[in-house]
This record gives sequence, structure tokens and C-alpha cells, in this order.
Amino acid sequence: MDTNVIIAIVVVVVIAALLAIGGWWFGKSRKSAVDKSTEAAKAKADARLATEKSAAQSAAASAENAEKTKETAESAATEAVESATSSATPESPVATEPTPVGSAVTESATPAVETPEAAGTRMQRLKARLSKSGNPFGRALFNILAKDQLSESDWEDVEDTLLLADVGAEASEQLVEELRNDARIAGQSDPAEVRAALKDKLLKLVGTDTDRRLNADKEGANKPSVIIMVGVNGTGKTTTAGKLSRLLVSEGKQVMLGAADTFRAAAADQLETWGAKVGVPVVRSDKDGADPASVAFEASAKAKEANADVLIIDTAGRLQNKSNLMDELGKIRRVTEKNLPVDEVLLVLDATTGQNGMTQAKVFAEAIGITGVVLSKLDGSAKGGIVISVQKELGVPVKLVGLGEGPDDLAPFDPEGFVDGILA
Repeated sequence: MDTNVIIAIVVVVVIAALLAIGGWWFGKSRKSAVDKSTEAAKAKADARLATEKSAAQSAAASAENAEKTKETAESAATEAVESATSSATPESPVATEPTPVGSAVTESATPAVETPEAAGTRMQRLKARLSKSGNPFGRALFNILAKDQLSESDWEDVEDTLLLADVGAEASEQLVEELRNDARIAGQSDPAEVRAALKDKLLKLVGTDTDRRLNADKEGANKPSVIIMVGVNGTGKTTTAGKLSRLLVSEGKQVMLGAADTFRAAAADQLETWGAKVGVPVVRSDKDGADPASVAFEASAKAKEANADVLIIDTAGRLQNKSNLMDELGKIRRVTEKNLPVDEVLLVLDATTGQNGMTQAKVFAEAIGITGVVLSKLDGSAKGGIVISVQKELGVPVKLVGLGEGPDDLAPFDPEGFVDGILA
């Protein structure tokens, strides 16, 4: 055999052997790598499963502990309630709140209920405050009339003083004429006699024989007796309604308040605050801007059901020249009277507005019909003459006067106390 052929065969055999050996080694290395990768993945998966199992066991343990804590707390609370209930005695009953139906009927959440000041004490303070007023027109009148000889200019000063005090033109002219013809003033003037004459004339104009009682205080009054509060914005109507409830409570009456002022957001809250102080329930709407007539209807139904002595319905302040707002007052009255007759409509006037208040009063009297006037802010008697003019123009009496900002600064109007106060 040729040498070259032999060499070629040997080379082919060596190459084949090398290829076989290389293939075997490559396969073995590949299998080892796959085995290692599989083991690593398996180890990783086992570690993840172990972690998840541990977390699940921890969560279960936490939930179990929380449930045990809740059960313990509920058990303790139950024991406390049972203990409190068992310790309650007839002398110290556990207080309960009534469940509201329809419009919300709210009662005081304040633990201590105030005791309002008695009406008699209020009237004494009325006289004292008026006598200390900075500019009482009675003092100005007295200083003029106490002169020995009164000239024509003095009488003009008297009339000007009366007009500035909002007595009104017709009443001022009448008073001047009567004073001119009074012998106690026309001659040589004695201060005591001048004062007596002036007091007599003022009392006559104010009116001493007028029945100024609220209709709720009169014999044969309806029960519940309904009072509707009306007036323009800013006269203190809601505050007066709250103060009136205190005054009636001080007289031993069971009172309920109706918050029919649904236009002013804070009005119902303000009324609730007044009610809470003296333990008077308040009927109000569950939402702002509700129909005020519906609140009045609900309040009258609640008052009738509770057999209250007096229901006071507060209405929204309104401009007297807005006919639609004035018509709404009539609607409130008509709707209320489907449940209860309306005994009283009180017009709240700001005493400091003077003759502007008279214009308001006339429109309200035509729109809803008023039975009495409440004069607020009468702490200074410089404008006290409006008592005379408002009664003369409207033909209804001033029944109540507001003396200041305090909760008990509302009193029944007493003509003699009023005149004594401004002449002090």
C-alpha cells in the first residue's frame, strides 16, 4: 500500500476519534450545566414557597390576635354598659333622646340647662337702663319745660325734641298742644309739677289701659298657642325668638321653636343654640333652602302632638318692598293654620331705625296682620318715642322690648316703667 494512502487513513481515523471524543465531552458538559441550572431553579422555587408559607402563617396569626383583641374589647364594653345600667337608680335615671321624625326635632346636648331670669327682675332692669341712657328725650323735654316763662321758640324746641325722638308729627303736635294748656306748665313752673305734668301726658300717649299681654297669656288661649315672628333683615328677629322662649320658660310654659328661616344658613343653628340653653326643642328642616311653609307645618304638627303651651315660629327676614317674599308670609300662616290657629304675629322692629321702621311696619301689617310689636335695641331712649308713633300708626300695642345683648334682655313692655325711666 502506498505510504501516502496509509498516512491519509491514519489522519482520518485520528480526526474521527477526536470528533467522537469532543462530542462525548460536549454532551457531558451540557448535561452537567442543565442539571446545575435545574437544581438552582428548584432551590429558588423552594425558597420562594417557604417565604410565602411563612408570610401566610404570620398573617393568620395576626388576624387571630386581632379577633381576640376585638372580642376582649367588646366584652369589656358590654360589662361596662351592664354595670352602668345596673347602678342607675330612680334618683339618677339614664337620659334618653327622642327619635326625630320628619323634620329634625333637636334638643339640647348641653348637660346644664340655664334658668332664665324672672319677668319682674327684667322690668326693674328696663327702668334702670333707660334712666342711665346717654340721651333720653325726657330729660331734654324737662329741661325746656322747667323754665319759668316759656317763649315761642321754647315750644318749638319741645316739638323738635319730640320729632327727633321719633314720637311722630301728629303725636308731637298733640302733646305740645296739651302741654301748652296745662296750668302746671303755663304759669310759674315748679320742677316737681312740670315732671308730673310731663309724665301724665307721656303716659296718656303711650297708653296705660292697653292690654299688652301675649295672647298665650290670656284666659281661654289656644293650646298650643302659635306665635309667628316677622320683620326685615337685621332687626334681631331670630335672637328675639330665642329670648322670648326663655321668657316664656321662666313663666313655667312648655315651649317649642320652629326654624322656618331656611334662607339664612346659620338661622336654624342660632335658634338651636337658644333652645339648648333652656331645654326647648327646635323643629328644623333636614336640608338648607327647604320650603319654610313646610317647616312651619311640621312644627305645628309636632307642637300639637307634644301638647306644648307655645309654639314660636321664626321666619326669614325680608324686604318690605318684595311682594313675593311678603306673600310667602301669608302662605306660612295659612299652612300653619291647617294644624293650629295662629294666635299672635309679632313684628320685630329695631328701635334705632326710627320712622324707617314705621314704613316697614305698615307693609307687614297689610301682608300678614300683626297683633303686637317687639322693639329691639331699646337700650337708649333717645329714639324711645317710636313706642308712641308705632302704636298710633298701627293700632296694635308694643308688647315686648329688647334691652340689650344679654340672653334675658327681653321684657314685657311696662308703660309706667318706660316713662319713669326716660324721665329719671
